[in-house]
Amino acid sequence: MVQCEMCGKEVSSPNRVKIEGAELDVCDECTDFGTEVTTEDSSTTSTKYSTSSSGSDSSSSTASSANSSSSGGGRRRDMFDEMDEVAQDYDQRIRNARESDGMSQEDLARKLNEKASLIRKLERGDTLPTDEIQTKLERELGISLSEGGSSEENEWSSGESQGSYTLGDMVERKD
Repeated sequence: MVQCEMCGKEVSSPNRVKIEGAELDVCDECTDFGTEVTTEDSSTTSTKYSTSSSGSDSSSSTASSANSSSSGGGRRRDMFDEMDEVAQDYDQRIRNARESDGMSQEDLARKLNEKASLIRKLERGDTLPTDEIQTKLERELGISLSEGGSSEENEWSSGESQGSYTLGDMVERKD
């Protein structure tokens, strides 16, 4: 006996149903919540055509995955490696630059063609600037809101001429 994955009822022969993208084994009453998944009967009665086509598909997919993984060339890279992070103190940078230019929050909002409430939220640190807002602020105020975290990574990976850094070199104890 198997339990229905929806209601928990004991079922001797569950139905395979797709509900919101997930395939579940459910009882007869819960079958109505999704669409029944049909099992392929052709796999039990294989012909030379179905066997050869499935074999060629699997070999081509394994070959393509091998090519994609070998083209990485060492360390895997993802889209976040090239992205600049917003600085931790972006709110202070925005406020200081605005005040040094002698602008009010409303003046800055008018120049950026944005709402003053957005400027207030940014300066309080309640919201992060979108890429578009970040470029507008950087251009108008003449500041950089990017973290520039790549220098830490370079420092960590470069090492000294006499050796490389260890974890103890980088960590500060709080004793």
